Amino acid sequence: MLACRTSVVRLSSRRKLAPWVDDSSRWRRHSSTSMCLEYSKNGDPEKVVVMKETTLPAPTGNQVLMKMLAAPVNPADINTIQGVYAVQPPLPSIPGNEGVGEVVAVGDECGGVLQPGDWVIPRVNAMGTWRTHIVAPHTDLIKVPSNADMVTAATIAVNPGTAYRMLKDFVPLTSGDTVIQNGANSAVGQAVIQIAAAFGINTINVVRNRSNIDELKDYLTRLGATVVVTEEELRKSKSVKALPPPRLALNCVSGRSGTEILRQLVHGGVMVTYGGMSRQ
Repeated sequence: MLACRTSVVRLSSRRKLAPWVDDSSRWRRHSSTSMCLEYSKNGDPEKVVVMKETTLPAPTGNQVLMKMLAAPVNPADINTIQGVYAVQPPLPSIPGNEGVGEVVAVGDECGGVLQPGDWVIPRVNAMGTWRTHIVAPHTDLIKVPSNADMVTAATIAVNPGTAYRMLKDFVPLTSGDTVIQNGANSAVGQAVIQIAAAFGINTINVVRNRSNIDELKDYLTRLGATVVVTEEELRKSKSVKALPPPRLALNCVSGRSGTEILRQLVHGGVMVTYGGMSRQ
């Protein structure tokens, strides 16, 4: 199982509830309403995101009604609300790309594919998981074991999948090769470390300096990181120079940090940019 530090909002009545969830009798099986977080314009999430109550239709045909149990707050969710990305969802929009929900009712054309009590995660992007209930076609959902760890189920779709595809789709890496990445302590970065280690691939992991840098380096090393350095240490690190030059760079920060890891690539190497946390 992949280890990961992330932020997850638990929406299940079986756990401590998020502040906007009313754990009262109105949240019963086949509820026809949902509480959601929504934004109508881009900006600071603390200023533009509001809580709303919406009415849901009863599930018909191949639809299911599910109660969201937990949903993560990913950096990509925040950046989407801020309007950082070139491609934006139509407004108003409910944030949240992933999460885990429990089926509470099904339409008459589900054919036993899903049943009440099943745990499901989104198959599609931008489902809007920051709400208590969702009606969606069963084809947009993937069933997961109901005895799975809730946080694992809520966070399995976006970050580990992104890490795996980046390691597999751009450069034919083999055991002994090297990958360099910035933002190595992000959820994707932690998944990259663990997946690469499983394949015998070295990782150079660049992080920002901070007061607890030694603790962070130790944590990432225990996950399987080959080398962990700060942005300031990267060019001078003997541990970095001792490894084969990276064939693949994974950039989620951009700006100066992206330029620095690009400099480390072997001739003909590839850099994949999947984020812009520096907004540069």
